[in-house]
Amino acid sequence: MKRVTLAASTTCLALAVVAPLSAHAASHNERAAAPAARASVAAEKARISDMSAALHLGAGETLSVKSIVQDRDGTSHVRYERTFNGLRVVGGDFIAHRNARGAVAGTSGRAAVAVASVSPSLTKSAASAKASARELRSAATTSELVVLVTDHGPRLAYDVLTTGVRADQTPSRLHTFVDARNGKVLDSWDEIADGTGHGVHVGDVELATSGAAPSYSLTNPTTGAHTTDLNGATKGTGTLFTDADDVWGNGSTTDRQSAAVDAQYGADKTYDYYNEVLGRAGIWDTGKGAPSRVHYGNAYVNAFWDGTQMTYGDGINNANPLTAIDVAGHEMSHGVTENTAGLVYRGDAGGLNEATSDIFGTAVEWHAGNVSDPGDYLIGEEINIRGDGKPLRYMDQPSKDGRSRDCWDTTVKRLDPHYSSGPLNHWFYLASEGSGAKTVNGVAYNSPTCDGSTVAGVGRDVAEKVWYRALSVYLTKRSDYPAARDAAVKAAKDLYGAGSAQSVGVANAFSAIGVPQQSETP
Repeated sequence: MKRVTLAASTTCLALAVVAPLSAHAASHNERAAAPAARASVAAEKARISDMSAALHLGAGETLSVKSIVQDRDGTSHVRYERTFNGLRVVGGDFIAHRNARGAVAGTSGRAAVAVASVSPSLTKSAASAKASARELRSAATTSELVVLVTDHGPRLAYDVLTTGVRADQTPSRLHTFVDARNGKVLDSWDEIADGTGHGVHVGDVELATSGAAPSYSLTNPTTGAHTTDLNGATKGTGTLFTDADDVWGNGSTTDRQSAAVDAQYGADKTYDYYNEVLGRAGIWDTGKGAPSRVHYGNAYVNAFWDGTQMTYGDGINNANPLTAIDVAGHEMSHGVTENTAGLVYRGDAGGLNEATSDIFGTAVEWHAGNVSDPGDYLIGEEINIRGDGKPLRYMDQPSKDGRSRDCWDTTVKRLDPHYSSGPLNHWFYLASEGSGAKTVNGVAYNSPTCDGSTVAGVGRDVAEKVWYRALSVYLTKRSDYPAARDAAVKAAKDLYGAGSAQSVGVANAFSAIGVPQQSETP
């Protein structure tokens, strides 16, 4: 492994000292946040019949194990997907929580999945016609008969997947669910969650590269993460960046390597954060890194991290790459969400999904400690998306962007996920720093509360760990904000103990964004 200094896109920024993550004395319950021993998926598969009987699942329901989280005290949390009479159940995922003896102590996210018949009245071609996405170019469509769990119960439906390119040049994998009886469109969401912006400013950084003269490659030899150039394409493998002297880029977009440096740095720092802070070895928790694929001549940066694709689109300025540290962490965190709770990209769940990426993108930025892009509670402050020098989103008061909500109510689910993310972003800031006016790491904030209360923060490191445990252990695909409150309070109790300042602070921050107390109390 070599450590080499690389020039990346930069601007004149005041030198700032990045404050360290807040330190908190860990209670005995915080052991659960340590890297857990990898439970055997094979062993869990062997127990599926017993689990089905213990949960009293109905006839025709079959379980498959998606992932397992095992705490040091022997408690385990097994995430399952379901099929019904051979059909995939969309929204039928749930988590079984077992005590150290293996008995089921509770579940999260269970729902009825049985439908009267799995014989459709509608043909696949008719369903595809109903779901036609005319706004997508170069579109290709496939249809799969599934059981869709809705707010009104399970429905036999076609999952019509339309892949193509949107008008703003970003790729799309649009799922449209069409009732297999009457042809009504029941639901839809896009599989590709996209960030927006242009420009990145990480300065001169050190990266681990591979190879030897005259052929070095921009590949991390430990994780395998590497960066390739798509050269104008919107998909494909791209061309691996190589160099003769192991000095990459010139600090400006006149050299395509500069963008590659930024992308590789973002991928490495995101991996480091999850591995070092949360004990998760990559998106799939496999210990492998991922390639970051860069194209900026046609306004694209595609990040492929540990096998999952995220896409950055930029329809404003084609000259600059989009690889700010928090944006890179944001996009790659969509892959973590997909491989944990799998929050769908619509309704409350879509807002929780988008805010989760904002939370961990922010966490990556703080953890990176880069003086050219220091940690803050602003999203995309480096990319100047509107040309006015303002950030894309504000976590202390999300409504400052003109579209996001500060407070949750039942109408938030109607918003685009980029704006329904506001209340959870607000929760994260309040839980981290508390309410009112203050300056943190050189940036002034003033965070109000929705109930007029004064909230004391429990620290950013606590809020990060609590939300990660909520995401990985308790939330499911269609969780809403009230479910998120219960999940976070329960996660805080797991980590820091019932009645702890941390669990009380987490609950108070949810009350402060308008989410009332549910079944779980501090």
